Amino acid sequence: MTTLKVHYHKALDFVSETEIKAYQNSINAANQALATKTGKGNDFLGWLDLPSKTEDSLLAQLEQTAKKIRETVEVFVVIGIGGSYLGAKAVIDSLSHHFAASLDKGKRKAPLIVYAGNNICADYLADLFDLLQGREYAVAVISKSGTTTEPALAFRLFKQDLEKKHGKAGAKERIIAVTDPKSGALRQLAATEGYTTFSIPPDVGGRFSVLTAVGLLPIAVAGFDIRALLNGAKAMETIGNGNADLATNPISRYVAVRNALYKKGKKIEILAAYHPRLQYIGEWWKQLYGESEGKDGKGVFPASVNFSCDLHSMGQLIQDGERNIFETVLAVAQTKQTVVVPNDPDNLDKLNFLTGKTIQEVNKQAEKGTLIAHVEGGVPNIAIEIETINEYNLGQLIYFFEKACAVSGYQIDVNPFDQPGVEAYKTNMFALLGKAGFEKLAAEIQAKL
Repeated sequence: MTTLKVHYHKALDFVSETEIKAYQNSINAANQALATKTGKGNDFLGWLDLPSKTEDSLLAQLEQTAKKIRETVEVFVVIGIGGSYLGAKAVIDSLSHHFAASLDKGKRKAPLIVYAGNNICADYLADLFDLLQGREYAVAVISKSGTTTEPALAFRLFKQDLEKKHGKAGAKERIIAVTDPKSGALRQLAATEGYTTFSIPPDVGGRFSVLTAVGLLPIAVAGFDIRALLNGAKAMETIGNGNADLATNPISRYVAVRNALYKKGKKIEILAAYHPRLQYIGEWWKQLYGESEGKDGKGVFPASVNFSCDLHSMGQLIQDGERNIFETVLAVAQTKQTVVVPNDPDNLDKLNFLTGKTIQEVNKQAEKGTLIAHVEGGVPNIAIEIETINEYNLGQLIYFFEKACAVSGYQIDVNPFDQPGVEAYKTNMFALLGKAGFEKLAAEIQAKL
């Protein structure tokens, strides 16, 4: 059963129902191309039925491995970049105690999850090794090829550190490789060294991989229910892959509304969350849509904000800046905890009118008040609402955004599953660092500097 709801009443102040319905045929065609695997990038559609086809044996193996890690280490290092860590971090951060990092091991129920290989910063890595000093840790290195610069560089450091501390035999018990099932440098190394391994399906690209071992292993190590996550995604898969009618399929309607707004000059979509735990859902979403749609001179620019905090900064631009944006709000109907505003006899802050109200009530009215203000300021608003932040609802949300992204990419006639523009910086970086085979480019770059 799906509990996710999408509300468009304020977006309809800017685009008509007729304009939205005009997208039905192209959305039908996009859904058909996905279902029959005849569209662009059709060799990367393994995510489409992943929730319903994930085998129980894989889940059991992931859970067993995660249990072993939880029982033996204090810190778990997830080494990966882009889709190899963003999805896992988004789910883990959404479900975790905000201040778990400051709690000692005796109070944490699972290892502290930290991330590496998502940047090339000496200070970051040095700080991370400071954290790990004197602590038992294990790593998951996540890469299809094993040669992506950022994670490969980080893994080289962690592998050396673990082997120095525990020897090769001890290190292999603390290293898990999530990689291509058959080929690649990491698969070869894992076979040679005897690492525990999990496979990334060859037909699932990185930014669509959170529901594979890429995301499920770290999420399970963090102590969360990966079966509930997949069940939520499965419920949305059933809806999303059914009839594509705009009146009944929430994914189809979201695609139609956002692309109708795009056609009217709303070139930027801002994903706004009123719950700090959802910050990395925004980061994951930005990669998903930016890397999938941003090509051939097309694509809505994805940005994210965290309200009400950013209402005191970015809120100014959203309210009064250039009218080229629309807003999609991640709404949460109920929080897990209830905090009530107390009475203050002095009332110096003039807030006694809130006495007896819950903080969630206050937050909800801030959300509604902001929506009204932004719409009156010329910013269309869509609201995607989940009941509460838990594994099942996050699974629904993940699949909702993945399927909508694929349909939208086909609808604007781009390949949502490649990323040719990502390679540009890599070739320049390799040339500047003196990699063999890049000498001519290095000379050209040096002449420009």
